[in-house]
Amino acid sequence: MKGARKPALAFILVTVFLDVLGFGLVIPVLPSLIAQFTSVREVEAQWYGVLGATYGLMQFFAAPTLGALSDRFGRRPVLLISMAGLGLDFLVLAFAPSLWVMLAARVIGGITGASFSVASAYVADISTPEKRAMGFGLIGAAFGLGFIFGPVIGGLLGNLDVHWPFFAAAGLAGLNVLNGLFVLPESLPPLRRAPLVWKNTNPLSAIGQLARLRGAGVLVLVIALSGLAQFILRTSWVLFTTFRFDWTPRDNGLALFAVGIVAVVVQGGLLRPILKRYGETRTVVLGLGTGAIAYLCYGLALSGWVFYIIIVASFLSYASGPALQAIVSKVADPDAQGVAMGALNSLSSITGVVAPVIGGLLLAAVASLPKDDWRIGAVFYVCAALQGLALLCAIWHFRVRAPLAAPAASITNHS
Repeated sequence: MKGARKPALAFILVTVFLDVLGFGLVIPVLPSLIAQFTSVREVEAQWYGVLGATYGLMQFFAAPTLGALSDRFGRRPVLLISMAGLGLDFLVLAFAPSLWVMLAARVIGGITGASFSVASAYVADISTPEKRAMGFGLIGAAFGLGFIFGPVIGGLLGNLDVHWPFFAAAGLAGLNVLNGLFVLPESLPPLRRAPLVWKNTNPLSAIGQLARLRGAGVLVLVIALSGLAQFILRTSWVLFTTFRFDWTPRDNGLALFAVGIVAVVVQGGLLRPILKRYGETRTVVLGLGTGAIAYLCYGLALSGWVFYIIIVASFLSYASGPALQAIVSKVADPDAQGVAMGALNSLSSITGVVAPVIGGLLLAAVASLPKDDWRIGAVFYVCAALQGLALLCAIWHFRVRAPLAAPAASITNHS
């Protein structure tokens, strides 16, 4: 069994990397693709928000369903079908003749992009509770690697033709499906599979069960607030830097390259010593606090080069996510990891619904302000406030209701 774990984990990491690489390819050029259908900045910002919100909404509904299906039928078939759907999303975006067709593509992409919950459940299947944070950290590192190369390649290809990154992303997704057909082993044996309980496919029900886990509790709110801040940052980054610094797709690609480098170094290399030194709970607190300061600095920055300093200085913020995920995973039943990870993904996705709307409205409101006006950073001030609130909730939880090893209530697939 132990010998089979390494190649299985390696494939999952490659899968996550290729999925994020494909997604990262289109980040620097999606605003440019939208701009082909409208020349009004405010309308561009609004459509950017609508497309992002649609993607998040579909993930919200699909994540627990994919997780529950993977608990019933295994991780492998769900992952392969999801990867194929993601490739279809990129192809539709490449050939889209209108913004409404792009919206339809985001529906497909949101449903299939929810497979990250299945990948996390796969890692939980093949790792011990003690090493689960490291496993999730490796997923985060693979995610970061995708963001290292994706935006850079997408920015370079986008400077040649705005459609090329979408074709490249679709091709990568297709190759990943072919690779998975021949290489990917199943991580969930038939004896450990659970009946499909339809109430667990309801995202609100799944999140409710997650919140009732003893040892998780308020951490669900912490994850939601922190996730909302992160999604606002991700969905606002390109438009903000375009408005404030006149950055091109190449400039944004290079900056996101730096983000990916730091994420990989922390989650793939430094996470083990960080967890050993501080433990999971203190890592969460330090990461959330660092992130709040970083958001504030982003909003106040008057020059683009300052962003690079903030990216490096806030390295601890990249360690809080895997630590939080590990704490929650440990208190869920072993045969319901798909549901638990799906609930976390849904929680993340619902913030992804709200975030583009908030970011789009804030950016539209400040789009006409002078570039050196401090108010133009309003979107990041909101992020800092959300992250600060998440920090306060985490501190309260760890002091008053510290996570316990054994759950009094648990997510289960058994009716």
